[in-house]
Amino acid sequence: MLYKNIFDNTNIAFSLKSDSELERAYFLFKMISVEPLVRIGTAATNFALKANLPIEGLIRSTVFDHFCGGINEEDCLPVINRMYEKGVSSVLDYSVEGKESEEEFDNALQTVLKIIEFAKALDAIPIAVFKPSGFGRFELYEKKNKNLKLNIDETEEWKRVEARFHAVCKKAKAYDVAVLIDAEESWIQDAADVLITQMMKVYNTEKAIVYNTLQMYRHDRMNFLKNEHAKAKTDGYYLGYKLVRGAYMEKENDRAKEMKYKSPICKSKQATDENFNTALRYMTDYLDCMSIFAGTHNEESCYLLMKLMSEKNILNNDPCIWFGQLYGMSDHISFNLANLGYNIAKYVPFGPVKDVMPYLIRRAEENTSVAGQTGRELALIKKEKQRRKLL
Repeated sequence: MLYKNIFDNTNIAFSLKSDSELERAYFLFKMISVEPLVRIGTAATNFALKANLPIEGLIRSTVFDHFCGGINEEDCLPVINRMYEKGVSSVLDYSVEGKESEEEFDNALQTVLKIIEFAKALDAIPIAVFKPSGFGRFELYEKKNKNLKLNIDETEEWKRVEARFHAVCKKAKAYDVAVLIDAEESWIQDAADVLITQMMKVYNTEKAIVYNTLQMYRHDRMNFLKNEHAKAKTDGYYLGYKLVRGAYMEKENDRAKEMKYKSPICKSKQATDENFNTALRYMTDYLDCMSIFAGTHNEESCYLLMKLMSEKNILNNDPCIWFGQLYGMSDHISFNLANLGYNIAKYVPFGPVKDVMPYLIRRAEENTSVAGQTGRELALIKKEKQRRKLL
């Protein structure tokens, strides 16, 4: 295998972490590895925040600072600059969730537009990101998804959602900054997909500026990708896709069971892995009209993409291929790939501590549920601690 075992180099992986930061990471992943502790800690934290107990400082100095860049864009700059010195770029992710009002959607829009301006000024931020439900009500997407007729007020509301998408994509194209549009639950994703395809037609005329997200734990996504490819060839625009495995598996399966329809989720982890890797193979065959952001913490998928690039004589830093991981996770992948000259970007979440808690809880639950992930993080941190003791 090409570059076999490169991800075992802990000196490169944790070069930015001080001894105390390494100890904090070890402590956090050790805690996350115990599922009952995650459940209890989540409940206690939610209670404390709702009761306005003074725990934000504690959260900030532990889990927040490990998984988030800061409370605002400027607060993230030290993290962004330090990583970029090692060749790792940043995707600033305004990780405030569950908003419902037009004012909150407009605030989210202004934040994303500001990030694009930030990105234009800093080489370290080549990509912006937003979530469809950050720009409009979940229930509105759901109604569009079912092809139900909108009333007059809802029609105007949907026009405002479209206008927010256009505002971001237009500015992204003018500033030559790629914009990733994150995925949603399957029961609103079709509505988001239609809107994002419209954006691609308008703004991906010279290259991929607008990227949709494919959750490859869905068994229908390869067919979707091929159909979108056919449309793009016919209409003459470029495609950009962020490939991920997916974020709502339990929620998707539970809803399908409850409402008695076939789950959109692959039957096994292996089937999801195969689906993800099939998409990598397909997209690297069509780099003349597609761009890939491979959002993965899976070492084998990273090795596969490296192998495909080598076999097809694609340069490590080809602008059409990016690898991406979340800040605070899988540094052994991010920094070792960057050391070899690949395009790497870390998703750097930011926002007020209280508002970012749903994101942080999801990260903790994800690390608990993904087999082997936390164990791998702990083993690598332990290896680096031992290496430093011998210096």
